Amino acid sequence: MVQTEFEFELPHGFLAEDGTLHRKGRMRLATARDELRSLRDLRVRDDPAYLGIVLLSLVVTRLGDLEDLEAEDIERLFAADLAHLQHLYHELNGTAAPVCMTNCASCGARVEVPVGGGRLGES
Repeated sequence: MVQTEFEFELPHGFLAEDGTLHRKGRMRLATARDELRSLRDLRVRDDPAYLGIVLLSLVVTRLGDLEDLEAEDIERLFAADLAHLQHLYHELNGTAAPVCMTNCASCGARVEVPVGGGRLGES
């Protein structure tokens, strides 16, 4: 059986309008329809940087006791939480930036270094 939904915990949490802090949630794998739907969104057409916000609003299925999140909810995340979800999206959907192995200049340890990168939803 293929796992299509994954639990996560935000570093800071989403502060709802009623003052409730939501940290735990679920994200599902993105589909081609999600990517296409995001690209047709007028906000993305006006500002391509908005693509990640719309995509996350489609694939985050739960945040605390909140379901059916909107792009406006994702906009209200703290920057560290948004970065956390973007990283998780890339990891789950196989769109993470390629890495190369190198040696640390200071200690000589082998480390992975990201190469390139892009915005959420770009392969």
